[in-house]
Amino acid sequence: MTNVTPSRLGIVNGASPSNFAADNALFLKVFAGEVLTAFDENNVMKDLHTMRTISSGKSAQFPVTAKANAAYHTPGTPLLGTQTINHNEVVINIDDLLIADTFIANIDEARNHYDVRSEYSRLLGMALAKQFDVQTMQVGVLAARGSATVTGGNGGSTITTGAGSGAITGAQLAAAIFGAAEAMDEKDVPDNDRVAIVKPEEYYKLVQTTDVINRDWGGSGVYADGTVLRVAGIQIVKSNNLPTTNIASASSGTNNTYHGNFTNVKALVMQKSAIGTVKLMDLAVEQTSGDFNIQYQGTLMAAKYSMGHGILRPDCAVEIKATA
Repeated sequence: MTNVTPSRLGIVNGASPSNFAADNALFLKVFAGEVLTAFDENNVMKDLHTMRTISSGKSAQFPVTAKANAAYHTPGTPLLGTQTINHNEVVINIDDLLIADTFIANIDEARNHYDVRSEYSRLLGMALAKQFDVQTMQVGVLAARGSATVTGGNGGSTITTGAGSGAITGAQLAAAIFGAAEAMDEKDVPDNDRVAIVKPEEYYKLVQTTDVINRDWGGSGVYADGTVLRVAGIQIVKSNNLPTTNIASASSGTNNTYHGNFTNVKALVMQKSAIGTVKLMDLAVEQTSGDFNIQYQGTLMAAKYSMGHGILRPDCAVEIKATA
């Protein structure tokens, strides 16, 4: 049997055990309020794209069809159905089981004065929620760079703006979002369920852009509250998980494509049909009991899910990037 590495609740910032005072530093304090966490991240992508649940299998197929054409009928000529509508399918694979886990020693839990299991469950769930957002946003940007999935269809779009060196102003970003709306309109992408995902830096640049929030111009936002709701009819979503680095290779355990050079990405504009998620095992949290608890004198907690993410309709995605 190999040793487990417990999360020692009484030790400040996970330092190496040394003596009673150091090993129990946090236990000696009575917290008046809730457990403080370094940051709280929320899943924003779950309702912003297409999701499908399967009960078994390694992948799921999504049918793709091209547009049909209409023509005027000549009296007396038969309708023979001579028009051919192109078909294709998109396959999204299930990635390996994604897990976030930790071990709590019984002695530490007994000494503690708040509900450790509840807090740790939440943190493990948040770790998986972050990974969900990261991967779906990466797929969204890749969709914008993708070609049509069916003959006669449209690919994604990329809009480059800014003054160079990766810089971009709020006005330039707003103009690019209008450009993204125009690009999707020209491809007959539905108006509903469109979102623009930006990093906090770009979000607050939009807030400080007068045209975006000025109600005399039909703006939608509040400068005092630091909020901007819509630009070009597109909902603005703020997230730290928008990819902005170069991910050169695939991560172990992934069976879909998530990597690429995202260095100059400033925004992802997409409609719900752009990408899809196939869910085999939904998010769940488990903890050990019985013999494991006796042998290791503690509880192993694990959060897990089994899903996969992929491109469905590239024409429903637009990448906005800054000039390098």
